[in-house]
Amino acid sequence: MNVTESRFENRQLHIEDYLQMATAEQEEYAGVFDYARITEKSGVITDFWMDNLLDLILRKDNMNKAYKKVKSNGGAGGIDGMQVDELLPYLKEHSNELIQKIKDGKYKPNPVRRVEIPKETKGEYRKLGVPTVVDRVIQQAITQELVPIFEPQFSESSFGFRPKRGQHDALRQCQKYVNDGYMYVVDMDLEKFFDTVGHSKLIEVLSRTIKDGRVISLVHKYLNAGAMANGLFEKTEIGMPQGGPLSPLLSNVMLNELDKELERRGLRFVRFADDCMIFCRSKRSAQRAMVNIVAYIEGKLFLKVNRAKTVVAHIRDVKYLGYGFYIYKHVCRFRVHPKSVTKMRKRIRELTDRNKGISNAEREKRYREYVEGWIVYFRLADMKNLLKNTDSWARHRIRAVYWKQWKKVRTRYKMLRALKIEEWQVNMLANTRKGTWRAAQMLSVALTNKIIVKLGYTSMLDYYLKVC
Repeated sequence: MNVTESRFENRQLHIEDYLQMATAEQEEYAGVFDYARITEKSGVITDFWMDNLLDLILRKDNMNKAYKKVKSNGGAGGIDGMQVDELLPYLKEHSNELIQKIKDGKYKPNPVRRVEIPKETKGEYRKLGVPTVVDRVIQQAITQELVPIFEPQFSESSFGFRPKRGQHDALRQCQKYVNDGYMYVVDMDLEKFFDTVGHSKLIEVLSRTIKDGRVISLVHKYLNAGAMANGLFEKTEIGMPQGGPLSPLLSNVMLNELDKELERRGLRFVRFADDCMIFCRSKRSAQRAMVNIVAYIEGKLFLKVNRAKTVVAHIRDVKYLGYGFYIYKHVCRFRVHPKSVTKMRKRIRELTDRNKGISNAEREKRYREYVEGWIVYFRLADMKNLLKNTDSWARHRIRAVYWKQWKKVRTRYKMLRALKIEEWQVNMLANTRKGTWRAAQMLSVALTNKIIVKLGYTSMLDYYLKVC
């Protein structure tokens, strides 16, 4: 019997529901098996559980926690169309059968649903693989038990997809290295990392720690499960799909080999997922490090380095995690990289498009959520002037939205009088023949900055000062 049933209709994937699901699932570690505690009592017990790791993964409490995590994250279903809301009834009926299949080695994961997300670079796409909700629970259960095993092995300079670590920690570590005099960096770019990981190399690295062959076999099955794209099946003989709870951990396991090599060579580095920067005191030493590390990555890890994007540069010329860097009074400080500014303005332009057919309440909600999320992420940067100018531009666009909605002269009279401005100003504005953009500028005397904030459009500068 199949793990999931074909009776569920395929449904459209909502990207916005899914983009951050893998990261969210990767951050849940509470209540996992305490290896440190049992090691204190007896190494023999630890060996027992390491040799019988699959039994630990399939424990009822671990599977329940995996289900709750997948349920809380929501997201779209996989190729079978089963949604998260339909998962509990299915598990109640088939959980024993499912667990027995996994124990017997007869379980076959479903192919992932292939989804392409446009990258910043025009014409390039990031391939996501959406597992079925049942496979998502199993992957989450595996991850919850493997994380505490591998975490002690990971480098202190690795920050991606790890508990209590994030982008800001990686950026502060970069800042520390620059302040210590390491101003030249090797900006390393791995070409399509998730799509080019060699299965045999990854399994070899996993097998050094995981002694339960059934777990290794199950992970290998997920790597080889394949993908469905436009109704066609694609083999996945190399690479691993981004999107499942297991992929972030596997990426760290693989790239930990690179971390150990960098540490062995005594190099200072910061790595967030597959974004790695190596810090050196001089341009020459950085160039030498780049040659040696590229040879190691391609020769030992069998990964591809994008030589066009892998460069040696001064810290002020690089972009890392959306941030730029600059030196002020011999101290490294952060700024928002110009490419990130362009991306932000493009998004605000979309949110304040006066031709977009959404309600004012929905527009205000989307704008507020985006602006506050953007500010929280870039709060380390110095950007008062940027936000002041962006606020002014965005408010102009917001006024243009409302002006276009007040199409008729009588509507303009009604709305302008409600804003309590002088009658001569009401007459002048209501009867103006100016275009929408020019009229929106004139509207600032009525639709003031304070009123726009009260409507729900968060001021970027005010929120930045509040957060910081």
